[in-house]
Amino acid sequence: MISPADPPAPISPADPPNAQGRLIHTGQALVDAVAEVPALPRWGGNTMATSYTRYAGGAVNTLVAAARCGGRAVHAGTIGTGPDGDLIREVLAAERVEVSSPAAGPDTGTCIVLVEPSGERTFITTTGAERLISVDSLQTSQPRPGDAVCVTGYSLALASTRDPLLDWLEGLPDGVDVVLDPGDVAADLPPAVLERMLALTTVWTGNAEESTALASGRRSASTSAGRDADPLSTKALQRCASRLPAGCVVITRDGPRGCAVLADGRTSLVPGFPQRAVDTNGAGDVHTGALIAARLASRSWPDAAHWANAAAAITVTRRGPDTAPRADEITRFLARVDLGWVLAQSGC
Repeated sequence: MISPADPPAPISPADPPNAQGRLIHTGQALVDAVAEVPALPRWGGNTMATSYTRYAGGAVNTLVAAARCGGRAVHAGTIGTGPDGDLIREVLAAERVEVSSPAAGPDTGTCIVLVEPSGERTFITTTGAERLISVDSLQTSQPRPGDAVCVTGYSLALASTRDPLLDWLEGLPDGVDVVLDPGDVAADLPPAVLERMLALTTVWTGNAEESTALASGRRSASTSAGRDADPLSTKALQRCASRLPAGCVVITRDGPRGCAVLADGRTSLVPGFPQRAVDTNGAGDVHTGALIAARLASRSWPDAAHWANAAAAITVTRRGPDTAPRADEITRFLARVDLGWVLAQSGC
């Protein structure tokens, strides 16, 4: 049976830094080079961009979201030497995100994004220092019990990051959570790679399509296994859990509908906050960062998801790279839209 989540206690800058753990992100910090174009160029042709922006992206989105929610965040991936690497270090330093690994020789890679008037995005990604990790470089983050290590499915797509990452994860001390945010690439991974990663996962957080693909064992969310159940239903979450270790927390996001959480044998439907969205890019990353920051601050999983839903709702109302809200913004948002939350804070 699905039950609504209880309203959460607020997280604010006044809360003490969580002493229970850090969010350690192992994913790639890239520079996004975004060009808005009237249309994609024809084959062999050219098109003139109407705007062009460079900003820090990839793992940076989750790290900044966690830091702005009061969490202690650490980037364990490698950052290059050059203008792209400098940009990423500058952004992380401004948000008080720690960087554990020393700089690598080449510059950081770039994700070239072509944005059409419809909002459709086309991507070309170059690789650089962010793919030059090792067990030793990851270990500079010194994970300890109470920490949460975040993994993106994109790290598993290339052997240069996949192999050292999996070796390192298998040596983590007991009491360190492994949070897998699979991305759409996860369903295309070789089965042996995916199963090895799933065996290490203690928290799964994916969108509806990613969770449906996990539950069905297929790439498409339109399979028969995906059609016969709401992705936020208990049945759907239990199917996901059947692919994961016993006791693994399962979180499925579904945009403005919110998310569902399976934790400690109970499924909670955590409603979202529908907004007039202007840019959904990065909302999932913000949700993950806010979710883990709230959990590390001793919130229950449903409470942390409630907080993360609010963070993501604010994010989609903003354009540009710097969209993750700060804790006080989320608190004010919840006070405005969530009567149950207000009553809970007043003791009613």
